[in-house]
Amino acid sequence: MSQAALAEPRPAAPPAKAAGTGSRGSEFAPLLRTVKGQGLLEKRTGRYALGIAVNALALAAIITAMVLIGSSWWALLLAVPLGVFSARTAFIGHDACHSQISGSRRVNRVIGVVHANLLLGMSAAWWTDKHNRHHANPNHLEKDPDVAPDVLVFADEHAVGRTGFKAWLTRHQAWLFFPLCLLEGLNLKVNGFKDLRRQAPRERAVEGITLLLHLAAYVTLLLTTLTVGQALLFALIHQGLFGLHLGLAFAPNHKGMEMPDSHDTGSERWGHLRRQVLTSRNIRGSALTDWFLGGLNYQIEHHLFPSMPRPHLRLAQPLVRAHCRELGISYAETGVVDSYRQALRHLREVGEPLRVEFD
Repeated sequence: MSQAALAEPRPAAPPAKAAGTGSRGSEFAPLLRTVKGQGLLEKRTGRYALGIAVNALALAAIITAMVLIGSSWWALLLAVPLGVFSARTAFIGHDACHSQISGSRRVNRVIGVVHANLLLGMSAAWWTDKHNRHHANPNHLEKDPDVAPDVLVFADEHAVGRTGFKAWLTRHQAWLFFPLCLLEGLNLKVNGFKDLRRQAPRERAVEGITLLLHLAAYVTLLLTTLTVGQALLFALIHQGLFGLHLGLAFAPNHKGMEMPDSHDTGSERWGHLRRQVLTSRNIRGSALTDWFLGGLNYQIEHHLFPSMPRPHLRLAQPLVRAHCRELGISYAETGVVDSYRQALRHLREVGEPLRVEFD
């Protein structure tokens, strides 16, 4: 199919009978047929190859600049673009683990390991396992690992009974969210190493070796180009900005949306369409928004079609929106700033009972 045809998606055919049959599973089928018919699930390997090459050149340029500048405090400025392009690297790894890049499982696996493990020091296997469980049951209180109670809690029932330092965190989690994102880069690395125990021997060998190679290369780069003090500060800035960038990309997607659980009989009857649409939020914006958020601003489309190439998500959006309108299903979309406001408001509301109790 020509790119011209892809550029102007035709409206989805009206989902006749889908809304009135009571069969939730049938609601997704007409949309899937339309999306397939317009070639939006076809791979864009050439587009990804170009993006991967540009990202690799940017990383190489930053590293070269570090070597040329040497042990100067000016070199710390390079931690900023390195943080940005580390996030770009994570987005490529994300797409590879979703099989968005190639029709070959092996190729996607190699791209994922290179970008996640070797370039970032986070385990592709750990992230894929966790992320697949999230996609299967987004925002489900008992099945989605992304909303399991941890440092932050996302549901009232998870806040109840918290005491001590955990209670303090929950009371102030709305204010602490973005500062805590500064630690996400380190958190990803630690979880990757911890997950090695779960993995099968062959997978563990690949993951463990590549994670250690990244760690060795990263430490060597910093200590051979900077003094020890400069290296530590560079790593703090780089990893902090990397984590914050990822936090800015992931925070708006589901926080404050529907959160079903096993006792919610209505949500248990949701089909794929409602399960993904009603728990996700899209972010409006320009091409810059698409670039900065790695295409995750089309969160609804991404959840409906996880293997859809990133460039096609914006093309699928009018089809999905029209289909939801025909069925009377709420389609959440807002601006960047308002998305963060909604996410933080939700975190604040979850912590409210503990603040009242404390006062």
